[in-house]
Amino acid sequence: MQTLLSSTTKAQTLASIFDDLKQVTKFRLSVSVVFSSIAGYLLAAETIQINILLMLAVGGYFMVGASNVFNQIIERDPDKLMKRTKNRPLPTGRMSVTTAMIIGVLLTIFGLAILYTINPKTALFGAISIFLYISVYTPLKPVTPLAVFAGAIPGAIPFMLGWVAATGKFDIEPGMLFLIQFFWQFPHFWAIGWLQHEEYKKAGFNLLPTGEKNRKATIQILLYTVWMILVSVFPVLKITGSLYLSPVAAILIFLLGLIMLYYGVELHKKQTDKIARKLMLASVLYITLIQVIYVIDKFLH
Repeated sequence: MQTLLSSTTKAQTLASIFDDLKQVTKFRLSVSVVFSSIAGYLLAAETIQINILLMLAVGGYFMVGASNVFNQIIERDPDKLMKRTKNRPLPTGRMSVTTAMIIGVLLTIFGLAILYTINPKTALFGAISIFLYISVYTPLKPVTPLAVFAGAIPGAIPFMLGWVAATGKFDIEPGMLFLIQFFWQFPHFWAIGWLQHEEYKKAGFNLLPTGEKNRKATIQILLYTVWMILVSVFPVLKITGSLYLSPVAAILIFLLGLIMLYYGVELHKKQTDKIARKLMLASVLYITLIQVIYVIDKFLH
């Protein structure tokens, strides 16, 4: 009986450790970032190499996970003040700063090594991403809403990283993929900033473009949504190198963009959290589906 209890306790402890690792690396966010990188790779690769795809997935996860670990170390005190984050491993004390630091350093080293094995440029962009996220975006968050602009740069790297992993080059094609994800982040994060405005204020953060939930902020959301749609369908013009979008795919992406724009207009008119949540969910759907459409479109033509 004692052995059985001991085995159950060990299993629970292991499950708890695994759950904390998932939380400290932000598992779902990291997987969505890896999805973007894989989409970028599939768009560029003439022949798909499974070993490269696996290295990109693992190395990409390690790099994003490391960024999230370091971010949570820096923000462990503000995290204690927000409902959404107060039960994370560091604010609760389930994980020590030293343990988190070791995890972050190991993930960085192994992540960079794996990406370097693919090609040096992939590792370089991975390193730039982690540096900007930790050294620019995170320190700026309590200081200015411009932190969102700083954070949009590392946040836009994954989609183009897949292309660089496949080709070893940075040209107009990965540049376009970067721009798509760059402009997308503003309506996405401002919708989150709207929803979490009161919570963020408790922690000393203010991520809305005007610092307040008002119509000036929603005008910014609308402007960046329009830019995002235009950039997303731009490859239909056939002037972005080998990155090409068929007219049918461009129409589908344009219609998806209109859904986001609709919720942006609704938010501008009604100024409610309910609409902001719908905009945020529509933005997640948008970035996922357009990457799928781009990849399918490539293999159909």
